[in-house]
Amino acid sequence: MSLLRIDASIRHEGSTSRALADIAQAQWLDTASTTQIVQREIGTTPLPNDAWAQAITSGATPGEERTPEQRSASSLAATLVDELAEAEAYLFAVPLYNFGVSQHFKSYVDLVIADPRMSPGITPVTAGKPGVLVTVQGGNYSPGTPREGWDHATPWMRRILEDVWQIDLEVVTREFTLVGVNPALDAFTDAAAGLKSDAEQRAHRTGRELAERQLQAASR
Repeated sequence: MSLLRIDASIRHEGSTSRALADIAQAQWLDTASTTQIVQREIGTTPLPNDAWAQAITSGATPGEERTPEQRSASSLAATLVDELAEAEAYLFAVPLYNFGVSQHFKSYVDLVIADPRMSPGITPVTAGKPGVLVTVQGGNYSPGTPREGWDHATPWMRRILEDVWQIDLEVVTREFTLVGVNPALDAFTDAAAGLKSDAEQRAHRTGRELAERQLQAASR
């Protein structure tokens, strides 16, 4: 069994998205007897800013005319898709930054889609495989809150992972992660504690279920 984990947080220490993903990964390891985990850091070790543009232009350029930069970008895109193809399940840990998707995760998605195996109109290498998306938010953007609709990341990520990449996706969300950090949110301390507990329990459950589904699939 193999799990590909993608981390988009710009922090190691104190990262709440990593903490939740760690819980899910630990449950995977506890449930799966034999497993391989491949981890790619795209937040602390970002992909090159020009890689997507170079990969796209490489695809439209005859092989003998491609620049070294184009070849390198195409090779990187192929490596990312190889990781997706070889994995049996996925764990994506992506925080909300400035009400939108992490630029590091967007760059990752763009570069993956630049590879012919993930092009629109064909069945992607990720189709039908299970995955978990862990996402965390400093505030609260749930229905009925003053900032309902300000989370512009989660719907886009679900569209990509579920609809474009056709992953069988579960989502674990933790809100109010800035409570205790931003004094303006001190009134929500109790609510934040409850949301933290709920998210951790869901991370436990989804990590375990992710491994159980793969064990069942392997025994068929």
